[in-house]
Amino acid sequence: MRFPRLLSVVMIMLVSTVLVAAQTQTAPSTSPQKHLIMTIAGFADGSDIPLNYTQAGSQTSPEITWINTPPGTVTFLLHMHDMDVSRNHTTDDQLHWLVWNIPGAATGLPEGVPTGAQLQNGAYQISASGPGYRGPGAPASFPRHHYAFELLALDTRIDVQPSTDPFELRANVMKAIQGHILEKAAYIGLFHRPQ
Repeated sequence: MRFPRLLSVVMIMLVSTVLVAAQTQTAPSTSPQKHLIMTIAGFADGSDIPLNYTQAGSQTSPEITWINTPPGTVTFLLHMHDMDVSRNHTTDDQLHWLVWNIPGAATGLPEGVPTGAQLQNGAYQISASGPGYRGPGAPASFPRHHYAFELLALDTRIDVQPSTDPFELRANVMKAIQGHILEKAAYIGLFHRPQ
């Protein structure tokens, strides 16, 4: 009587060991996914934008870097806009910088990107002021405006060429990227002109 009971205990232990081993071998990797992260060297996320990057200063574009590019990224798009402005009584806001077709291998944009429709890396740029960066310019009489820098990793190159109307161009670019966004990162800067 003792032997059958001992045999059943051994069998249960053996089956349990086999099941645990099988689960260990087929368990999926639990390493955390790394997400796209953008950093602007001149100021912390959610803080005031220094004068040299604004219309009250030299209006120099800040250095922007990013890490953790998603697999399959072909190009990046950078969109800087003033979220506190309603342009012409519409949902459109103020366009401060749109840079598209940044190569997928890029890890940032340097400080002081030169004016011109096309950059050396093949990307295109536009703002409400023309083909280049437009610094924040909210008046001193207003509360600080929120300037959003949005970086989008795309699985395609955008077939939209620069044109003279920056707002129509932005609408065309935004339409072209629908269904192609792999991941997005955002960064906020605050600004109004000094008194």
